[in-house]
Amino acid sequence: MDIYEKINDLYDRRREVELGGGDDRIEKQHEKGKLTARERIDLLVDPGSFVELNPFIEHRSQDFGLGDKKGPSDGVVTGYGKVHGRPIYLFSQDFTVFGGALGEMHAKKISNIMDLAAKNGAPIVGLNDSGGARIQEGVVSLDGYGHIFYRNAIYSGVVPQISVIMGPCAGGAVYSPAITDFVFMVEKTSQMFITGPKVIETVTGEKISSEDLGGAAVHNSINGNAHFSGKTEQDVLEHVRLLLSYLPQHNEEKPPRLEEADQEDDYRPELTETIPFDAIRPYDVRKVIHQVVDKDSFLEVHKDFARNIVVGLARVKGEVVGLVCNQPKVMAGGLDIDSSDKAARFIRFCDSFNIPIITFEDVTGFFPGVKQEHGGIIRHGAKILYAYSEATVPKLTVILRKAYGGAYVALNSKAIGADLVFAWPNAEIAVMGPQGAANIIFAREIAESENPEQTRADKIEEYREKFANPYVAAKMGMVDDVIDPRETRIKIIQALDMLRNKREDRPRKKHGNIPL
Repeated sequence: MDIYEKINDLYDRRREVELGGGDDRIEKQHEKGKLTARERIDLLVDPGSFVELNPFIEHRSQDFGLGDKKGPSDGVVTGYGKVHGRPIYLFSQDFTVFGGALGEMHAKKISNIMDLAAKNGAPIVGLNDSGGARIQEGVVSLDGYGHIFYRNAIYSGVVPQISVIMGPCAGGAVYSPAITDFVFMVEKTSQMFITGPKVIETVTGEKISSEDLGGAAVHNSINGNAHFSGKTEQDVLEHVRLLLSYLPQHNEEKPPRLEEADQEDDYRPELTETIPFDAIRPYDVRKVIHQVVDKDSFLEVHKDFARNIVVGLARVKGEVVGLVCNQPKVMAGGLDIDSSDKAARFIRFCDSFNIPIITFEDVTGFFPGVKQEHGGIIRHGAKILYAYSEATVPKLTVILRKAYGGAYVALNSKAIGADLVFAWPNAEIAVMGPQGAANIIFAREIAESENPEQTRADKIEEYREKFANPYVAAKMGMVDDVIDPRETRIKIIQALDMLRNKREDRPRKKHGNIPL
């Protein structure tokens, strides 16, 4: 056999590998509305940029009939490519081979690609479509999961990690996405759960479908395990590409800065009309966000989960920022258990990857109630305090209207490390709202008054004038400046420019103990 026959043999073997589980299984994958592992990669990376690694790896198990079965690439395609011209490393599980189940060599391929990503400082993207552990391989499949989980944890905060759920993700397989920074799901065709519907019915008697148990809607809106969802795989993969455009390659560089496309006017007169002057009237904080950030640049994260707080990435004069904003439209913007978790996790992500944090504050306090107290609102609320205090990236706060009680302190106050705090002239900064404060402080005077309602109203206004305004806090240095709302974008641009080279150290330690 000469060299050309050897080369032809190589290409024959490659074609066999690229066919995965064969035409019949590929057709079944398409019938479910799902793409193949390689079709997904083609949609994710820049055209012609993907380089596959370890295509000829196969399992080495001989038990339970596996010895007679070939598994091209052992059910997972791994390699590297480029997105927007920047390198990423990725794996894409192939459901046409052993149902994408993870075995020893399958896990080894994923671990290898994760190590390369960390060594070379580039994001890791995992396209998950797997029936779980390969039972025929026994405990070595569980050990394989362990190696992946370990790398997810060790490389957390080193390189961005993104998980895309594009089919079933069950049992131990769900813990890898849970450790990564962002999780995407496809509506109707992807699910995540620890135990499936059949096991639940057997153990507890509860009947539920896979979609109702762990579909995209459940994880995006009810429990917050997923951050984004899309109607089709194409939509989701395009969204992954968009997210990557906001992120640095690794923790030692800043996010990519766009050159300003136009010289838009940074003075925003519409902001005076965006927020009702009456402190109890609701509004959508997204209207403020869109007035302050660059046009069409806001990428909301966790949009359908804990909707009383809005978080996401955007650009201001081309520079990437993270936004944490109370949403008065939902629960009056109060902080509860879920919104505390949502905010704290996002803050820590931004701090890990050098993304400045801007906080738009309009908060009545931590949400009251027996359910919240018994559910651990103290512990969960403390996560926000911890995350802001720990963060060393540039941190700005704009108090739009209300800033009451412990929630004022928690939401990036000067006391816990804000670099600059601005307040609008109508801001109310106080231990509690004027109504509640007046009812406590002036309880006797109100009760003994001939006209209690009028006395209450007078005392509320007296408290508001004396304490619930931004100038008291400004006198004490807790607010750096009271600003014209129309100049909010200008002030933020100036502050970000001033803080561009910020350096701040924390006491040397192994790590802190966040109240999980």
